Amino acid sequence: MKKILFPTDFSEAANNAFVHALEFAKLVHGELILLHTFELPVFDNQFFPENYAAIYDSVELSEFDMFKDEILKLRAIAEAHHLDKIKMSHRLKDGDLVSNIKGTSKEEKIDYIVMGTSCATGWDSFFIGTNTASVVTQAGVPVFCVPSNAPFNAIKIIGFTTRFRAKDKKALQSVLELAHKAKAKVKCLYVKTSDSDVSKATIAKWEEEFKSEPIEFFVIDSDDVQATILDFIMYKDIDVLTLLPYKRGFFEGLFKPSLTKKLTTDFEIPILSIPME
Repeated sequence: MKKILFPTDFSEAANNAFVHALEFAKLVHGELILLHTFELPVFDNQFFPENYAAIYDSVELSEFDMFKDEILKLRAIAEAHHLDKIKMSHRLKDGDLVSNIKGTSKEEKIDYIVMGTSCATGWDSFFIGTNTASVVTQAGVPVFCVPSNAPFNAIKIIGFTTRFRAKDKKALQSVLELAHKAKAKVKCLYVKTSDSDVSKATIAKWEEEFKSEPIEFFVIDSDDVQATILDFIMYKDIDVLTLLPYKRGFFEGLFKPSLTKKLTTDFEIPILSIPME
């Protein structure tokens, strides 16, 4: 059974992503591990010599009480969507969000991470900049990012961006596995820039190798990669966009605020980032 980590701050955006996580768990026959993290306040113990520990105990207790209440709400959401049969367990941890995501992923041998892209309490910056790049490039598992206003829609067409590198094939195989489960099609995009080093022969080999799969290949000449991806999403009716972060700089550049805003407001589709090995 696949293990899916769902970090949440119990915000409206996170609750929306929770529905996607449930549906994804149903699709891959997986279980959900819900993770909520919080950071303890920093006090100078010289001013609280006697009740220093009590202050932290009080904070942890209030977080635990809130956690229990919110879990009940999530279970109600699952029941409302007839997904209450999905196996769920819960983790409450103090400390840094990104560190806890990485640590839990390793401890629980997580297969996927699903989370919302716009959350409160400092999570907004998670999906723009270094935090995102850090998790995507270091977590070692696919990260399924759900825009805050994206309703769940059945996956019919999966977009896959590639540079036709040998290591891309493993990621494409993973996407095809999801496509088979969802009975979906894969539309593969290569944006051929002026400095492209991919030959027509390489592209032809890929087309031949995957000719029996539900996949189409599109090669578009353009030096504006971001605009081309956005047009591809719109004109090819993409339900989920798959991105391969070849390196930290590539991911940060691709997910600069202007593109992220477009993806999360104009298109409202989930983004699946698959780590490169």
